[in-house]
Amino acid sequence: MTSERFEVIVVGSGAGGGVVAGELAERGRSVLLLEAGGHYTAADFTRWESRAGHDYWWPLRFAFPAGDPGLGPVTLIGGRCVGGSTVINTKVALPASQRELDKWNAATGVGISRGDLDPYYERVERYLGVRERTDDWDLKGCVQTAKRGFAAVGATLEPTRAYSDHNCMQCGSCLQGCPTNAGKSTLNTYIHRNWLDEHLTLRPNSLVSRVLIEDGEATGVQYADERGETHTVHADAVVVAGGSLSTPQILLRSGLSNPNIGRHLGLHPAQFVFGLFDEPQDAHMVAPISSHCFDFAADERGGFVVEAVTVQDPIGFTVSLCDENGPMWGEPLVEAARNYRRWVGLLNMSNDDNHASVILDDDGNEHFTSAFEPHELDRVNRAREFATNVLEAAGARRVLWSGLATTHMQGSCRMGADPDTSVVDPHCQSHEVKRLYVGDSSLHSRTLSVNPSLTIMALATRLADHLDEGAGGQLEARRSEQLVA
Repeated sequence: MTSERFEVIVVGSGAGGGVVAGELAERGRSVLLLEAGGHYTAADFTRWESRAGHDYWWPLRFAFPAGDPGLGPVTLIGGRCVGGSTVINTKVALPASQRELDKWNAATGVGISRGDLDPYYERVERYLGVRERTDDWDLKGCVQTAKRGFAAVGATLEPTRAYSDHNCMQCGSCLQGCPTNAGKSTLNTYIHRNWLDEHLTLRPNSLVSRVLIEDGEATGVQYADERGETHTVHADAVVVAGGSLSTPQILLRSGLSNPNIGRHLGLHPAQFVFGLFDEPQDAHMVAPISSHCFDFAADERGGFVVEAVTVQDPIGFTVSLCDENGPMWGEPLVEAARNYRRWVGLLNMSNDDNHASVILDDDGNEHFTSAFEPHELDRVNRAREFATNVLEAAGARRVLWSGLATTHMQGSCRMGADPDTSVVDPHCQSHEVKRLYVGDSSLHSRTLSVNPSLTIMALATRLADHLDEGAGGQLEARRSEQLVA
């Protein structure tokens, strides 16, 4: 076993951990960034779907229903590489509404408003170069098809905002990593802009087993490298940002006992709805998400958001395809795959009420459960019905759909004022253990109705500010102030 010391150890390099590590390193803090997955770059991103699923994604995990056995599992998808899910997501950049932050405040008394978050949203957007994605708005036939359908049913479809730049070639490879570095993941921004500097030490293929705790304070972490050798490293503060599925496991394996750890997990269940058209649509050759409809985002309006246009790559498309008889197989599935170029997809994301859980059994094995209530399932069904109407109004002659899946897991170590209802305080520090912070989507007190990455990054920037200021006494005065002195 070896031992080293840093000012801050960050576990996980995605939208939360990558931002915290990069922000602190830019300010001269000594940071160790540990990532369970490998370190890949644009040269590796070739839109090889099966390789990407193996190398860059966590092996698929599933949230099984705790109640009704007739409801299938929700597939849980996440990135396992330097940059985390920001490497394999659609780069959609949408802030939380005040309506959603009000839900956070009601759930845990966290006391955060848009006025608090807006300065951090603005900083992240500047850093990533967030822009309105209009590249394919008037050029691609599949986008025009979708616009026609939304207009026909009287719904609003508008371009989305994304962290991608002018290098985007509209190749549709976002979910396998961006081969042109147009997609601004934490990999090619916050991390790569700092990792050759002396202040940021990056170690991929490093699986953290637990946080080291002495006298009620976090003192470091224990991790295994790719050879399986165990290492112990120490720090003045530890930020766990392994994502909503892994972060609670690390806390539980470290001996924390707050009963909220792993509870209140939100899944933000998503479902593809596909329409088959007579002419080729080639929805696989545009940015996976170019536009969205917010008309029904509020719970009282329906509780779902629709994003367009999209189609999974062939493996993902076929393995999850369903019709009125359930999952498809045999000749009907083969025929659907033959028509791959003629499908246009809409992605529905339905609001849920955070009833899922992350559980460790007596042997330390992970389990995930879902527990949707009838009104939550009603949102999913209403979203599918709406998307079907849009596609049929656009001219689709057949409609199919997928099972439920998500990349937007949130809320398993939520932030709040009261340890009876939350895991960390409003500055993201554990209620139980000093110097131990959470810095990812686990913080969200309630599931957002929009893609959560921009909010994760904003909160991570806020956390980096807090740590660098030394406000909690975990670190010394700001590094910039020390250098001046």
